[in-house]
This record gives sequence, C-alpha cells and structure tokens, in this order.
Amino acid sequence: MTSTPTATASPTPSPSPAREGTTITTFDSQYGPMLFDKSGQAIYLFDLETSPKPGCYGECAEAWPPVLTRGEPVASGQARAGLLGTTKRDDGTTQVTYDGHPLYFYAHEDKRQVLCHNIEEYGGLWLVVQPDGKPAPS
Repeated sequence: MTSTPTATASPTPSPSPAREGTTITTFDSQYGPMLFDKSGQAIYLFDLETSPKPGCYGECAEAWPPVLTRGEPVASGQARAGLLGTTKRDDGTTQVTYDGHPLYFYAHEDKRQVLCHNIEEYGGLWLVVQPDGKPAPS
C-alpha cells in the first residue's frame, strides 16, 4: 500500500515586536517639568520648525544634535506616548518628534542641566518642551 504524503500547515511566523527606541521622559527643571532623554539630557524644539520636517543641519546640528532613535520612541514619566512620533532626516536617520516638532539636544550641556531655553540661534528660538508638547514659558 502506498501512502500519500499529507500536507502540513507551516506555522505562520508571528510578527516581530517593534524595536524599542529612545526613551523620552520628564524631570523637574527651573521651568517646571520638561522633556529629557532617559540619561537626563534636556530636550529642545526649534521654533522655526512648524512641521515634523527638520531644518537644522550642518553647523546647526553640531550645536543642536537631533534626538535620534532606531526604533519606536518610548514615553516615560509625564511624557505622553500619543505625542511621540518620528521623522526621517536627509541622511536617512530617524529623528524623534513630539507634538509634531523635531527634538534636539544642546551639545554643551551636562545631564539634568538646562542652559539654553529661549536662546536665539540659527535664526530662531530654542525652547525646552513641557509634557503637553508646548514650549515652557520664558
């Protein structure tokens, strides 16, 4: 008697979980609660950028490095997950956005230090970001 091979269903591969990216959290500062990365580096927005498309490159990005991620950004503390997003930069890296604003660090600050709120540089103002996505008052 000849047996007929039976087809067996191969298991459907489960989708791989999204890679966890940069953590955006909050700490208190002289401007109240504001956004920081997990390591305690203060986060800023550039008021000239009115859409998720970044405009700070070259010398600007050397002084104000973009907050980059290699996965989906994660909210912690008072940061709101629903306000987090990403945008592609011209070099192909992925920059974190918050309430539609690309996010940046200031290159010459120590952890948990806020030196450059309401500073004019590169034609616009650099402002720290509150958990609701708005710049902190001056």
